[in-house]
Amino acid sequence: MKDNRRDFIKKSASLAAAISMAGLNACSSKSNATSIEEGKEPTSQADLAGMAKDAGMEFSLSIRTVDSKRVPFARQMGVNGVVTSLRPENPLLAGLKPWEPKAIKTVKEAWDKTGMKWNVVEGPPTLGEQTKLGLAGRDEEIANFIAFMKNLKEIAGVNVICYNWMPVISWARTQMDRPGRGGALVTAFDYEDVKNKPLTEFGAFTKEALWKNLEYFLKAVVPEAEKIGMNLSLHPDDPQVDSIQGVPRIMNTVENFDRMLKIMPNKYSGLTMCQGNFSLMGTDIPALIRRWGKAGKINFVHFRNVQDLSGKLPSTKFTETFHDEGQIDMYAAMQAYYDIGFKGAIRPDHVPTMYGETNERPGYMDLGTLYAIGYMRALAESVSKTKVKA
Repeated sequence: MKDNRRDFIKKSASLAAAISMAGLNACSSKSNATSIEEGKEPTSQADLAGMAKDAGMEFSLSIRTVDSKRVPFARQMGVNGVVTSLRPENPLLAGLKPWEPKAIKTVKEAWDKTGMKWNVVEGPPTLGEQTKLGLAGRDEEIANFIAFMKNLKEIAGVNVICYNWMPVISWARTQMDRPGRGGALVTAFDYEDVKNKPLTEFGAFTKEALWKNLEYFLKAVVPEAEKIGMNLSLHPDDPQVDSIQGVPRIMNTVENFDRMLKIMPNKYSGLTMCQGNFSLMGTDIPALIRRWGKAGKINFVHFRNVQDLSGKLPSTKFTETFHDEGQIDMYAAMQAYYDIGFKGAIRPDHVPTMYGETNERPGYMDLGTLYAIGYMRALAESVSKTKVKA
């Protein structure tokens, strides 16, 4: 018994040393450059700790502007990736068109000063109803999108664009303050609350019309993306229901994503692995990560958890949850990303609003985001160390 106790104490001390070294490595600009990636065996606890750093992935946060308090939060947590857009209301873009070189250069320089790495654009500024609904002006919009890709890669070094195919009605929820665990506020959706709403100003569209427009877009931009080296990353419909107010949803099943990927088979035409939406379609998330990951189709990850409330999948009623509850096996998901060798940007998404916060941006408040990063980092360290020791 004494020998076992002594052995346990020794192992505990070694683990504490490894964790301490992980903290030191987090401050290094080469924290993700590990001996595993170089094909070498670990030779010390320092090597082991280094390999555990975020499992080699680019932990990132969604941050709107460089003066956000999320910037010092991110730096203090050792999260160096920033996912952002070029919204017209951004003060850095006053008087500029966001796809033009000067606009991108201005934004890039501003992020460089914060010490963070701008690695993904979400919601490209020149992809809207004209293209998605096949309206007049779509060719100009697509031309601006191609210019945006080119300038973004050449000037800012950003090589992932997360876009969606949800015209008119994008991200939608029917409740922004549903009480969750301990009184935290979460977003929720119930199709019953929207099924009888009137058509939008654009009227009704068919699914095949949206498919035709998506094919037109992909055939125009994917060859250019290949020349540029830009990874197009299509986000699933959220919510993933059949239609809302006469506007159909087509990126709402795994089968439809497979169909999209076949339109222009190319390494630069991929997807955003938004776990919540794919889970609500009724799929096994770790298995899907492995299937699409091995095919090289996952360019970007939204690491989030949800809970179906409809009793059926695909879900028509659901709620967001904390990352450590909900229907997805998050450890198995993180293990799957590690197993496929995913090295791209991964960020938490749709977090609860916690005690003392205003809920002014439901799903995107700070405390839940900080909690999520801690949880994600623990999972990443666990799967990477378990793999090394095995």
